[in-house]
Amino acid sequence: MSFSAQEQRKGSWIQTFTGIQFWPLDARVQEVEIIDIAHSLSMLCRFNGHCRSFYSVAEHSVHVSRVVDPTLARWGLLHDAAEAYLSDLPQPIKQQMPLFRSHEESLLKIIAQRFALLPSEPPEAIKEADMLLLATEKAALMGREPAPWQGLPEPLPPSLIAAWSPEQAKEIFLQRFHELFF
Repeated sequence: MSFSAQEQRKGSWIQTFTGIQFWPLDARVQEVEIIDIAHSLSMLCRFNGHCRSFYSVAEHSVHVSRVVDPTLARWGLLHDAAEAYLSDLPQPIKQQMPLFRSHEESLLKIIAQRFALLPSEPPEAIKEADMLLLATEKAALMGREPAPWQGLPEPLPPSLIAAWSPEQAKEIFLQRFHELFF
């Protein structure tokens, strides 16, 4: 019995912004599109929406790309790109879901391959910059903390965070992509 290509793919598919049929659990390099990543990340709010104003993953990614060493800026911009296809989970939940983390890591490797990112996984410096931005975003966007957040470095000036609209975030994300990749 012969199966179609769709039947042979693992998991279900999603329709991306550009109309691509995308299997998050069985992604192919040629199905990854920067416009889909930029659009989706510009529409995803950090902190699961629990911040004073809308703040997108796309804006966060642009900032990470600007605070790391220029040799890592590409990774900085795309370090959360898998969230465009899998969404995101708050860190306390994600830590308890090893299968989700495994899927996210696998998809990020496909994205790294698509955009020729080396190494194939985000370097430690990206994780450090991510934490620096988290501390900065907390200072700029979150209300009074009910308890101290553990393990955060000193933040950058909170004025770095602009809380761009989704349209601005998408446009600036794509501009940054073109700066770094062309």
